[in-house]
Order: sequence, then structure tokens, then C-alpha cells
Amino acid sequence: MTKKHVDIVVVGLNFGRHIVQDLSADGGNSHVRLAGVCDIDREKARSVSEEYGGVRIYDSLDDVLSDESIPAVGLFTGPGGRASLIRRIIDAGKDVMTTKPFESDPDAAQAILELARERGRTVHLNSPSPGVSEDLATVERWQEEYELGRPVGARADVWAHYREQPDGRWYDDPDTCPAAPLFRLGIYPINDVVRLLGRARRVCTFSSRLFTARPTADNAQLSVELESGALAAIYASFCVRDGDTYRNGLTLNFENGTVYRNVGPVRAASGSAAEMSVVTGADRSTRRVAESVALDCTSGHYDWEGFAAAVRKEPDAPTYVLDHVVEPLRIVKAMALSEKTGRIADVLR
Repeated sequence: MTKKHVDIVVVGLNFGRHIVQDLSADGGNSHVRLAGVCDIDREKARSVSEEYGGVRIYDSLDDVLSDESIPAVGLFTGPGGRASLIRRIIDAGKDVMTTKPFESDPDAAQAILELARERGRTVHLNSPSPGVSEDLATVERWQEEYELGRPVGARADVWAHYREQPDGRWYDDPDTCPAAPLFRLGIYPINDVVRLLGRARRVCTFSSRLFTARPTADNAQLSVELESGALAAIYASFCVRDGDTYRNGLTLNFENGTVYRNVGPVRAASGSAAEMSVVTGADRSTRRVAESVALDCTSGHYDWEGFAAAVRKEPDAPTYVLDHVVEPLRIVKAMALSEKTGRIADVLR
């Protein structure tokens, strides 16, 4: 039996334009149907609507919320104050798909997620995604199957090639976009590190401006001390042009082995989203690549199928451990303080 799709209106068409494109590609998404678009820039909304089949244009978020035929909102505004917008959507009895970073204020994020759970409303985002992604599930399987022991360290990186100009958006403000490459791209590996290594104790941030014309950094690195004693280093940059953008590389050291995801120069011809290996051995003579896999999907994707299942209240729909969403935001808050002061900052909760 074919399940009915969930109608959604995309609100915020700067980044939201990419979501509209995603939902409209290849004849449309089989789980979620684009029912309309909304942006404070009416001309932008008109342009996007015309480009993608003439979908309905909503004049405001209130206009969307008053439409009883719409069960879900795709909210793709900036992270600052997003929790208050989500509260309005929840109060209107609708569900939400949004994007990373979830919120600038971890306490506001915690409160709105708890409220959504109390009200029986769905709030999903791409990173961290609900449930566990296939690549992170593979790490957890290998940890048990190969008796890797506890994780002791991680290095993660993500880069792209941007030469951006100031445009007055939140990207230009060091307070709303701290250590910009880490906040905008590094949030993916930060979320992964929290999912795999747990809560953090303190952080230290380094950032620089090499090419960008924005008054925010374009090159940044974060050191994280986890409560478990494990250590992580996360590098994110807008400065690298090598044809290998957004790979989200990860090296994860355990006491009895190492897991690699998208690390090194070799890429499989299949163009897999995640190429992973686990290495074990007591010494050089016994070292071996115990297993390698190539996966089509990795952490950070929009799980539209899971979102639709949650909106329909299906019992097997994916759910969140709230700390997997909120803890990275606590790290980001400490990261911002460290960048501003040049000192190590405690992660507060």
C-alpha cells in the first residue's frame, strides 16, 4: 500500500531554495510534496515558484500557519531565534523540518525540543538526523564486532572553496556566525563527534581570515576535550579548492583499532557518499584492514522518509536523543567564547 505524501511549505528561500530543488528533483519526492514557498522577499518567492512549477506563494509565516491543509513547515531561516519560530509552528499544530545549526541558544533549543515532545509534534533536521545514519551505525557495529574498545580520539575535517562578499546577512556577524567555517560546515563533524564520543568538557578555537571579504573567519580549527577523556580536533575551511568539498572526513581512534571515513586521496568510482574502513592489529605484522564499505548515504542528509513517517505518527519512525541535538550547540557556544577571548572555554550546561 502506497503511503500518502506529506505536504510541506518551505519558508526562507536563501538556503531554502536548495531544499525546493531537492524536493522537486526527478519528478518530486515520494515522501514529502512541495505545496508552497514563503519568503519576506516577495520577488524571490515569485522567482522560485515560477522555476519550480508555479507552486503557491505564501505571504508570511502566519499565512502558512493559518492554512489547515498544510501539516508541515520546512523552516530554513537563520539559526538565531529559530526556536521561537518553531514554537509558533508547533502552536499552530504543524510539524517542522529545519536545518543545521539548529539554534544559537542551546537552552532555547532544549526547551523547544522538550515542548515538541510534550505536544506530540515532530521537529527534525538534517544534522544530526533522527535515529542513527548508516555510516555512524557502521562505526558502532565495528566497535562491537572487532572489539575496538573505547574511543580515545578523533580528527574530523570539512572544506570548500568560497570567495564570499558581505551581503548583510547573519553570515557577516561574528556574534551570530562564530568561527564561520566551523559554525556553517564544521557543525556536521561536531554533531558526529558528539554522537560517537559523548559530551564535551572544554574547547579551544583558532580562526583566521585568508580570502573572505566578510568580517568573519574563513579558516578555523576546534580542539575538544570530551568528558570521557577522549580528544577531538575539527578543522573547517572555505579556503581549499581541490575538487573534494564537503567530504566530512573522519579518523576515529579506539584503543584497539581505527575507523576511517572519507580519508585520503583515493575515491571509489561509484561516487559513494561514505567510504569507510576499520583497521585492527596488535603490531605491524598483524595489522589489517578488517573491513571496508562504501555507503550511498551519510550523516547530515535530510531524512524525508523518516520525517514523513514521524508526521504520520508511525510507530517505527526515527526519534532523537535530545542531547545529540543540544550538546553540539553547547560546544558551539563555548567555541564562540573561545574565539572571542583567545582562551580555553568550558562547555556549560
